[in-house]
Amino acid sequence: MSMRPAIFDKNRSILIVVDMQPDFMPGGALPVAEGDTLVAPIRELMESGLFRHLAATQDWHPPGHISFASSHPGHAPLDVIELYGHEQILWPDHCVQGTPNADFHPGIPAEKFRVIVRKATDPKVDSYSAFRNNWDSTGQRPPTGLTGYLRDLGITDIFLCGLARDFCVRWSAEDAVDAGFRTHVIWDLTRSVFPENDERLRRELEQYGVEFVAVEQLCR
Repeated sequence: MSMRPAIFDKNRSILIVVDMQPDFMPGGALPVAEGDTLVAPIRELMESGLFRHLAATQDWHPPGHISFASSHPGHAPLDVIELYGHEQILWPDHCVQGTPNADFHPGIPAEKFRVIVRKATDPKVDSYSAFRNNWDSTGQRPPTGLTGYLRDLGITDIFLCGLARDFCVRWSAEDAVDAGFRTHVIWDLTRSVFPENDERLRRELEQYGVEFVAVEQLCR
């Protein structure tokens, strides 16, 4: 089936590459199936000149982060606890600050990023979204500062790719919509931790106001 090219103003659009780090690739501490297959096409998109503005997020946990199962004796990875009144999935230790697996994948040309948002730097607060941290002890979701930065740049359209589709990409997309940006997920340049839920995820994001685009539509 033929797809129409996506129409957007490259001067008012930004590509946000989410968490393309070795710990999310096969062989990493929190592997996302087929995550490594995204490296080459994302690099091509970054180098294509389609986007004047490029940004990234990077998980950057201190050791002993509150989201790690190892920080909660008696719990295992993927257990769910209550934290500050909300559900918190406990993860394997991953993307620990300063470790090689927390760096960007070497196939990603990180020097091209205009801004990098490091997430989960507070040892007591998890963070999925590029725009806001998860809930803290006050019941708030503190902003990362990215929203104001993008508004100052005159950005109207956000395009998201990377890992993982059902967590950091999803939360970033929903927060981008809430902030008033026209928000696009490049679906074929994302992968999920739980791909069995993708059909429901897509439906829920669509209802939220997120638009979907395939990389083929961008590169025509």
